[in-house]
Amino acid sequence: MKKLRRRLLLVTLAVLIAIQLVPYGRGHTNPPTRNEPRWNSPRTRELAARTCFDCHSNETQWPWYANVAPASWLVQRDVDEGRAALNFSEGARGEAEEAAEVLAEGEMPPWFYLPLHAHARLSPAEKRELIDGLVATFGGEAAAEGRADGADGD
Repeated sequence: MKKLRRRLLLVTLAVLIAIQLVPYGRGHTNPPTRNEPRWNSPRTRELAARTCFDCHSNETQWPWYANVAPASWLVQRDVDEGRAALNFSEGARGEAEEAAEVLAEGEMPPWFYLPLHAHARLSPAEKRELIDGLVATFGGEAAAEGRADGADGD
C-alpha cells in the first residue's frame, strides 16, 4: 500500500510538471485601451474597474497562479471569454447594455472569482451604485428591475 501511494504521488507530480510545458494560459497580454466608454461618473468607472476589469478590459491584473497550469488555463479562458463578451477597453463593445442586468441578477462576478479577489466584493450600496451607473452609461432596464427584485438589499 505504501508503494502504491508513493507511485501515485510520483505520477501526479510528473503530470503536474509535464503540464507546465503546455504553452496555453501564459499569454498575459493587455492590449492598449483604445476606446474607453464615456462613464457617467468617475465612481462608476472605479466600481467597474474594481469588480469587472480583470476579465472585461485590457487592464487585467494577472495573479501569480495565472502562471501555473492548470489554473493558468482557466484564468486565460475566463479572460478571453470575458473580453469577447464585453470589453470596457474597446468602447464596451459587446453586451454593455446587459451589464447592469447581469450584475443585478447576481450572475457577475462569478461565485468562483470572489474568494481569491476580495477587492471585487461590493456592499449592497456599492452594487446599487454600479448598477445605476452602468444603466446611466450604457442604457438598459436593470435599474428598475434591480430595485424590484431587491438588488439593493443583498
